[in-house]
Amino acid sequence: MAEVLQRYAAEKPIVLGMPRGGVVVAYEIAKALKAPLDVIVTRKIGAPSQPEYAIGAIAPGNIQIFNAEAIFSLGLNNSEVKTIVMSEEKEMERRVKLYRGNKPALDLKDKVVIIVDDGVATGQTAIVAIRSVRKLEPRKTIFACGVCARDAVIMLRQEADEVVCLSLPAMFYAVGQWYLNFAQTTDAEVMRLLKLVEQI
Repeated sequence: MAEVLQRYAAEKPIVLGMPRGGVVVAYEIAKALKAPLDVIVTRKIGAPSQPEYAIGAIAPGNIQIFNAEAIFSLGLNNSEVKTIVMSEEKEMERRVKLYRGNKPALDLKDKVVIIVDDGVATGQTAIVAIRSVRKLEPRKTIFACGVCARDAVIMLRQEADEVVCLSLPAMFYAVGQWYLNFAQTTDAEVMRLLKLVEQI
C-alpha cells in the first residue's frame, strides 16, 4: 500500500487511520511517506440484538448515514435508533480524547489527506469518514484500504477523489479472511503507533 501511495509523498500528505485496525496500516504508510499521522474516529451503529449488523454509521462533524431498509426490516423505531446513536457518540468522543489527548486535530484545509482502513465490507464507516474529512476542506481526499468488497468500492468512488484498494475479491465475507494476522488491535497499540510517528 505504501508503495502504491508513494506518488503522493511530494505533496506532503496527512495520513488518517481509522481505529483501530486501520491505524496499524496507516502507521506503515505514514512512516514510508514521512507524513504526519492522526486518527479519524468513526462508529458503526449496530442493531440492538445484533451489534455486528450495521444499520448506520457516524463520524465527527455530526456526520450520519443510516440503512433505512435494515432499520425497517428490524422493526426499529426512531427512539431506539436515537438511543444507540447517543451511546456510540459517547464512545466516539471517548476514543478521540484517548487517542489524541490534549493535542488538537491536524489542520486538513487545502491538504492532501489519505484516509486508511484495513478493509471495507459494507462501506458505511468509510463513507462517514470521507464525508467528515471533506467537511474540513482538504485539497484532495484519498481513501486507501487493503481489501474491499466490490459493491462498497463503487460507493466509495462517489465520495473520495481517489480510492486505492489492493484487493477486490469476487467473493467477500469479512475483512479478516484476507489477513494472515487479524488479531484485535488495542487502544494501547493505537496510541503507541501515534507516538512512534511523532518520533520519526
